[in-house]
Amino acid sequence: MSVVLFGVWPYIALAVCVVGHVWRWRSDQFGWTSRTSELMEKRWLALGSPLFHFGALFVILGHAVGLLVPASATAALGIPETVYHTLALVIGLIAGIVFFAGAVILGLRRYVTKARFRLITRPADAAMYAILLVVALAGLSATVGLNIVGDGYDYRETVSVWFRSIFTLQPDVDALAAAPWIFQVHAVGAFALIAIWPFTRLVHVWSIPLGYLVRPPIVYHAPRP
Repeated sequence: MSVVLFGVWPYIALAVCVVGHVWRWRSDQFGWTSRTSELMEKRWLALGSPLFHFGALFVILGHAVGLLVPASATAALGIPETVYHTLALVIGLIAGIVFFAGAVILGLRRYVTKARFRLITRPADAAMYAILLVVALAGLSATVGLNIVGDGYDYRETVSVWFRSIFTLQPDVDALAAAPWIFQVHAVGAFALIAIWPFTRLVHVWSIPLGYLVRPPIVYHAPRP
């Protein structure tokens, strides 16, 4: 089971993600949006959306540093392990709480506040919300349970090693198998999120309007009487 979950599943998820994005772009370009529902409700959206998006940004940046930068690199830069772990814990905890709060607010908004929201929500998006909450909750549980309440755990010795090994096509299954189960749930769930990504409203992440930075200003004139 470890080989399937930690050695095979990541590649299946990545393949589905790539092929799915190509299929989505070729078959559903008009649906390549976040399917906003702002006109239906704004109060919850105004609170949950900034928390979710800013939290997600810092969560992704934190994961990128923690998973891709080995301990030897930070040591070579003269960053002590205690300083690194303290910063990672504080920043990661704040970002995780903000992200989780935003996800909960947006989920409640879509499934509790108005029944008609459920009518315009695709099944894939409903599954995405569920996976997202599981992944976020597992990450927060690992941070609080192991590194605040517990004795601490250095995920860079196991989880990070496994993650980097995926991209060398030699997945170190034993590394993740040696990690606490909550990290395993977090990792497997994260790849489930990657697999379902192209079939959900998350595809709008790739539609960054960079053209707005260089386009000429648009001048609006009042209509002539």
